[in-house]
Amino acid sequence: QVQLVESGGGLVQAGGSLRLSCAASGTTFNTMGWFRQAPGKEREFVAAISWSIYYADSVKGRFTISRDNAKNTVSLQMNSLRPEDTAVYYCAVRKGYLSGNYYRTQLYDYWGQGTQVTVSS
Repeated sequence: QVQLVESGGGLVQAGGSLRLSCAASGTTFNTMGWFRQAPGKEREFVAAISWSIYYADSVKGRFTISRDNAKNTVSLQMNSLRPEDTAVYYCAVRKGYLSGNYYRTQLYDYWGQGTQVTVSS
C-alpha cells in the first residue's frame, strides 16, 4: 500500500525559511513533486523533479526541490517566504517520468494529505 507522509510545515515570518519533506513507501517513483492550494484557489504546481527539475515562475530562485532516490524521498527548501506562499502543500508522485506536463495534477499517481504553510507579514 502506497503511503506519502509530508512533514516540515508550520508558521514563519515573511522572509523566513521552511523545509518540507515527503517520504514515499511501496515502490520507486521517477517523478516527485509539490503542489499547493490556497483558500478559494485551485491547486497549483510548485516544483517537480523527474528527468529534470521544474519550478513555477512564482517560486523560481526562492525554492529548491531535491530528492534522495535511495530513500525515495523528496524535499522542498523554501527561502524568502512571502505571505502569498501561504497554502496547503501537497506531495505528489508518479511511477513514470515527466518532461512536458509536470504541472498537471491528473498525471500524478499518488498524493499526500498535505501540510500547512503559513507566512505572516
